Amino acid sequence: MNINWYPGHMKKTKETIKNSLPLVDIVYEVLDARIPMSSKNPDIDNIISNKPRLIILNKADLSNEEYNKKWEEFFYSKKIPTVFVNSLNATGLNQIIKKTNILIKDKMNRLQKKGVKNRPVRAMILGIPNVGKSTLINSLSGKKGAKTGNKPGVTKGNQWIKIKGNLELLDTPGILWPKLEDKDSALNLAFTGAIKDE
Repeated sequence: MNINWYPGHMKKTKETIKNSLPLVDIVYEVLDARIPMSSKNPDIDNIISNKPRLIILNKADLSNEEYNKKWEEFFYSKKIPTVFVNSLNATGLNQIIKKTNILIKDKMNRLQKKGVKNRPVRAMILGIPNVGKSTLINSLSGKKGAKTGNKPGVTKGNQWIKIKGNLELLDTPGILWPKLEDKDSALNLAFTGAIKDE
C-alpha cells in the first residue's frame, strides 16, 4: 500500500524553507522520539545541505529509555548531534542551547572578528506535522506564541519568535514527503497523529 499525497501548501512550505535558510545559523530538526526514522522527512537532508543541524528528539518521556540511548548512539555514529527533550515539562531544553552554542561557535567568532557583536543566534525549526515543534517553541520562549494542537497542520506559515537570551526561532509548518512508500512508517505516522487517520 502506497500513500500518495502532497498538498499544495507542503510544496510551498518546502520552497519557503529553502529561501529562508540563508537567514539562519542552525537548523533544529524535530523528530518524535517514539518513531525517529518514521518521523524523519528524507527530503530535509537535501533541503538543508551543509547548514549546521541539531536533531531534537521530542516526546522522549513517551518513548523507551533503553531505545533512546540506542538512537542517540545511532545518530552519534552519523556525526549528527542530538538532544532528547520533553517539551511539556521543559526537560532537555538547556541541552539545546548548550549544543547550539558549540555548533555555531566558529561562525559567531568570525562575525565578532568582523565587528558584528551581540547578534542573536537564529535557528529554524523543521519537522513533520505534530512532532511538537510549536510546543517546543513555547517551552523555549516561556510563552504561548506558537499555536499548538493534537492534529497535523496547526502552524500555517513561517513566524519568527524571540526566545529568552540570545536566540531567535523561525517556526515553519510541518512538511511531509510526497510518497509514503513504507507501510510501517505510514502507520506509525497515523498512530502518532502526523497524518490524518483517513
